Amino acid sequence: MKLKTTVIPAVMISAGLLGCGGSSNNDNNQTDTGTLSLQITDAPIDNATEVVVKFDAIEIKPKDGPSFTITFDEPQLLDLLSLQNGTTAPLLQNQELDAGEYNWMRLMVDADRGETDSYISFDGGETYSLYVPSGSNTGLKLNRPFTIPAGGSANFTIDFDLRRSVHLPGNSSQDYVLRPTLRILDNTEVGTISGVIAADTVIDESCLEGLAVYAYEGNDITPDDVGSAAPFVTSSIPVYDADNNHYTYTLSYLLTGDYTLAVTCDAEADLPESDESENDWGYVASANATVTVNQTTEVNF
Repeated sequence: MKLKTTVIPAVMISAGLLGCGGSSNNDNNQTDTGTLSLQITDAPIDNATEVVVKFDAIEIKPKDGPSFTITFDEPQLLDLLSLQNGTTAPLLQNQELDAGEYNWMRLMVDADRGETDSYISFDGGETYSLYVPSGSNTGLKLNRPFTIPAGGSANFTIDFDLRRSVHLPGNSSQDYVLRPTLRILDNTEVGTISGVIAADTVIDESCLEGLAVYAYEGNDITPDDVGSAAPFVTSSIPVYDADNNHYTYTLSYLLTGDYTLAVTCDAEADLPESDESENDWGYVASANATVTVNQTTEVNF
């Protein structure tokens, strides 16, 4: 990767940096540098077969001083749909940077209107441009501080929540719009929830197309759809296991704490633009769970 320094005005695209940690491996012999690693994962969407985003660079803003840009030798084309159930793809690996505090980072993407540099494909064979408003100019900004420890490392995962991020074309446009809902998480602060769903729990015919598991922050939360005032944190599309006649699911990169899980058969009709009515969205089972660092919590339905 090539490291070049430029000064670029800050334009915010919403997202939150939820982790600021790292680990030092050189306490007795501190240096003036540390390393930064970033990886991408995804919370899925129904019917799509590919959601490909073209990443060109990462801009980083130190607390003291101008921002600089790490430009990739070659653009990275990542199919976000292949990054599910804890699977990730690296953007940066042990990139050496000055130790210290940083204000924000920004993912620079190629996602212009009418172009298929970034694109979405569906199971019917159709492919459409994936457009990020102002994305090629301002990128996807993660607007919270983080720290790179001297002689140590900072390692984060960025979760693209496609169910809340991909919007249908409007005004006769053929471009699907990507308004990313991003979570960026310190890998030292997260755990996993996984389990199975019995086949007779989801026997409704709608579950053939709309089966998903949603996770909400806090115990005893009343589940609701993606467009509601209390949306989920992340989601998973379960996979059918024919040998055992049940579905398996995994919810990865969850911050430690309490969660409510809900199994829905209506995920296919759940649109980010609207709060669905009770007739259009509901859930068939729910349960509480607690996430512990670096542990997998099992919850079965």
